Amino acid sequence: MVEEFDLVVRNARIRSLRGKTVDIGVRNGVIVRISRELGKGETELDANGKMVTESFVNPHIHMCKVYTLQMVGEEVIKSYQTPGMSDSMKAIELASEVKKRYREDWIYRNAEKALMLGLKHGVLHYRAFVDTDTKAKLEGIKALLKLKNEFKGIAEIQVVAFPQDGVIRDPGSEEYVRKAVEMGADVVGGIPWIEYTEGDMKKHIDKMFCIAKEQNRDVAMLVDDAGDPTLRTTEMLALKTIREEWNGRVAACHARAMEVYPAPYFKRLAALLRKADLGVVSDPHTGPLHAKVKELLDEGVTVALGQDDIADAYYPYGQNNMLEVAFLASHLLWTTTIKDMEQLYDMITVNAAKIMGLKRHGLKEGFEANMVILNAENTWEALQYHEPPVYVVSKGRVIVENKAETSYKI
Repeated sequence: MVEEFDLVVRNARIRSLRGKTVDIGVRNGVIVRISRELGKGETELDANGKMVTESFVNPHIHMCKVYTLQMVGEEVIKSYQTPGMSDSMKAIELASEVKKRYREDWIYRNAEKALMLGLKHGVLHYRAFVDTDTKAKLEGIKALLKLKNEFKGIAEIQVVAFPQDGVIRDPGSEEYVRKAVEMGADVVGGIPWIEYTEGDMKKHIDKMFCIAKEQNRDVAMLVDDAGDPTLRTTEMLALKTIREEWNGRVAACHARAMEVYPAPYFKRLAALLRKADLGVVSDPHTGPLHAKVKELLDEGVTVALGQDDIADAYYPYGQNNMLEVAFLASHLLWTTTIKDMEQLYDMITVNAAKIMGLKRHGLKEGFEANMVILNAENTWEALQYHEPPVYVVSKGRVIVENKAETSYKI
């Protein structure tokens, strides 16, 4: 008897099988067979020998801020991108003014635009940071929770309640974070380095962990986002993770001060991150400094790449295209060998999925059928051209088909 499927992707080139093509059979939204010459599919796609992989993951994007650049002007970008990033705190303080104008309706429209652009580029999983404090209140949270519900079954959105202006510096923000989690926010955020003293940085982490443990939530914090070698909140976060036995449930974003850490201290920190199973998300294209990505990978730490920003106070570009993010990172990190390219691809797929706690993300039998069929035969081509996928498949259903034709009249 010939096995039948809801969807069959034929002649697919996958990363784990060099030089060979296979068919991918999907039933009930799950990859059930990867083999040669599978049976009939109710829907069939021909990959024509092009690469098929799991869909892309964006583990760090400030979704309440997308497309707000014109609302804040250029002074913030100038401050954030000073040499050595010595004015990072000033940039955040300047950017926070836009939150006085936060309203659910326009945040919803901007975020929806970014999410639709992400679907075009095969991004089906997000960790969406949303400012949650005494200025932003819960306007962004309401918008993103609404979008999370509307995109359910198509894209997964983890909403992060994020106290951008600090917790000790901004009395009352702690309660807004708690309320956001009660409303349905998935992850407790934090930005401990923004506090004025080391003691307050630790209190910041403690308070956010208290909410996370009360509500059984993962934690994602922005740490050490300036060129100051004395900043140590990445270490504080790792230690807290171990003490609270929250291993594997915590992410550190940015960690830019890491670039100016002395080598012996970096080695100790990497060992601590590994012990805490704490993932690091780097966004090297949005600031002059970045975490030591290659060195962290060599030390066995899970590292992913994030989009971080789209046309906001910190970065004027961005297409919600994780292949573009990896392409930019390849230049900034000087990761240009074939092995490097494979690591970059992992950082926008399986590594990012691990940091987000996605259990069945990958091109494997028994995993969810979230896939992209690319116009590229290998990872090199995928990064070189960073084109939108030809097809995007979510839970076994084709949700995007990208067609592009060029006509020459010479």
